[in-house]
Amino acid sequence: MGEHQALEAADLAAAAVVAPEAKPICYGEVVLQPSTVEQAYGECLVPPLNFAMVNPGVYRSGFPEPANFPFLRTLKLQSILCLCPDPYPEENMEFLQGNGIRLFQIGIDGYKYAAIPEDAIQEALKIVLDVRNHPLLIHCKRGKHRTGCVVGCLRKMQRWCLVSIFDEYKCIATVKARISDQNFIEGFDVTSLTQLQ
Repeated sequence: MGEHQALEAADLAAAAVVAPEAKPICYGEVVLQPSTVEQAYGECLVPPLNFAMVNPGVYRSGFPEPANFPFLRTLKLQSILCLCPDPYPEENMEFLQGNGIRLFQIGIDGYKYAAIPEDAIQEALKIVLDVRNHPLLIHCKRGKHRTGCVVGCLRKMQRWCLVSIFDEYKCIATVKARISDQNFIEGFDVTSLTQLQ
């Protein structure tokens, strides 16, 4: 094992919360004991791509895959807001039904040059602002653009300055940040939704 691998292994070992009676997890040559949270759910907890907390009870991510289901269970979600137009996968629907999670789907085209429909963003924000839907996960395919626009418009409603809104957007979109998304957020009229906040 090289010096870099040894340091990485030491970091992993130091970060582990040891639960001696639990089944070990292997990371290459390093064997770690799972955390007590992982032990309680009996599986490794893997968040979806680009997962982050937006506000207490509101989360964002890319499209959840079956490997993410144990992690999502820990959030005790009431609702999922999907911003993709495609039919929701059967495996995901089974997960939602088995865990009493309500699905809201507002199909927004994810192509780079597609116009962002303001009415769809308004409908998404109404769902996000309704605390009866919390805890709630907002997602699109990668959790960057469509989700970024919904979260950016929510931040505008929360009176964040545009610099902070765009910093958060770029933090997840990284090199894929779209000026069209930022222009949409900047021009979004929050007055019709302010009373719902």
